[in-house]
Amino acid sequence: MIELNIDGLIGPSHHFGGLSRGNLASTSNAQRVAKPKLAALQGLEKMRWMVERGYHQGFIPPQLRPNFGFFKQLGFRGSITECIEHAAKFSPKLLSIAYSASSMWAANAATVTPSSDSDDGRVHFTVANLLSNSHRALEASETEHLLRILFPASEKFAIHPALPPLPVLADEGAANHSRLCRSYGERGHALFVYGRHYDTQASQLLYPARQTREASAVVAQQHGLTDPIFLQQSPVAINAGAFHNDVVAVANCGVLLFHEYAFESNSQREAFARLREFGYFTPIEVSAAAMSLEQAIQSYFFNSQLLAEPDGDPTNMYLLCPMECREDNKVRTAIEQIICRDDNPIKNADYIDVRESMGNGGGPACLRLRVVLTHAELAAVNSAFLLTVDKIEALQDWVRTHYRETLIVDDLVSPTFADECRAAADSLERLVGTSLYAW
Repeated sequence: MIELNIDGLIGPSHHFGGLSRGNLASTSNAQRVAKPKLAALQGLEKMRWMVERGYHQGFIPPQLRPNFGFFKQLGFRGSITECIEHAAKFSPKLLSIAYSASSMWAANAATVTPSSDSDDGRVHFTVANLLSNSHRALEASETEHLLRILFPASEKFAIHPALPPLPVLADEGAANHSRLCRSYGERGHALFVYGRHYDTQASQLLYPARQTREASAVVAQQHGLTDPIFLQQSPVAINAGAFHNDVVAVANCGVLLFHEYAFESNSQREAFARLREFGYFTPIEVSAAAMSLEQAIQSYFFNSQLLAEPDGDPTNMYLLCPMECREDNKVRTAIEQIICRDDNPIKNADYIDVRESMGNGGGPACLRLRVVLTHAELAAVNSAFLLTVDKIEALQDWVRTHYRETLIVDDLVSPTFADECRAAADSLERLVGTSLYAW
């Protein structure tokens, strides 16, 4: 079995709307000048890094923006131009929501269980409902549509719609889920991290706890998981700005790399005791003395991609870190200490520039959804979305043709920009040779 990484292709409407409460980068960079062309090219360069090193890499297209269906739900009538004018007068924030390019963070697209772990031998996806933020809650139906295009073989892939839009079932996808295993081909164990459950006292939290235990339990049931492990995120981490667990922890194969304050202590003790029973668990704690929570969140170190070898060998692992990690001396020192230790398989680190994504609160791991597949299942994936260097270069040419160099929130009012976004989507359909959007 192998790991396929599917990255979200950043859309032409990437802008800094400051829409994500609890995401410090998003709120602090609100109204900043965005660079959509650079953002998409940075994302594609990260995908190139993967492909050139022999990893299996795919992409999921950006969602169609502006979201015309959202305008209609709000009661705006007429053409897209008229709806944009109405939205701009009614509430500029609603216009920003309709244009949000946040589907680029594919780690929030769904939770994934490989066929080796599920009860029916299929790969299971549950689309995340993303209830905690209005702009992201609009993504679920289109995410489901696109996943069905990417994974069309129902005998191999089971795609579950998003959970009902109830606060107790708030679900943020793979950003709060990890799979721990000895190797990809062996049965593994799902680790679900949640921020709150039905009885959590909201007064403990400065920011929303986006993932509920109840949602994680329902996903585990949908996927036919017999022995899931649930671990509570620390309120300290949430209050510091760790809106998802993947801001303070990352896992792959048997390794869990995490910050000292990532998890609630009693919950961590119980979960780790169970994980140690499996015989392959390697926890690597980064102390607050080595890296403060503030440094972890600002640098997005734990949002690095933790990679086994391209063939799945877990004995020589790689960290693909945001460039900000190299620029922070203390974070870089912590990374060097990790890869020099003999008690873990992380032996290499590299750095990638995804500053535009980082500016809105998502690093390298936010941009990708991991899917563990057999080679037969990989052959059943829609090949139009599996990348080679030539395909990446074609997508880069598409970006250079259709994306603006800069974009500010005020630009969203222009009907010309809506036309540009729609033209880009139409061109992408022709490029991949597949109908993508419900026009």
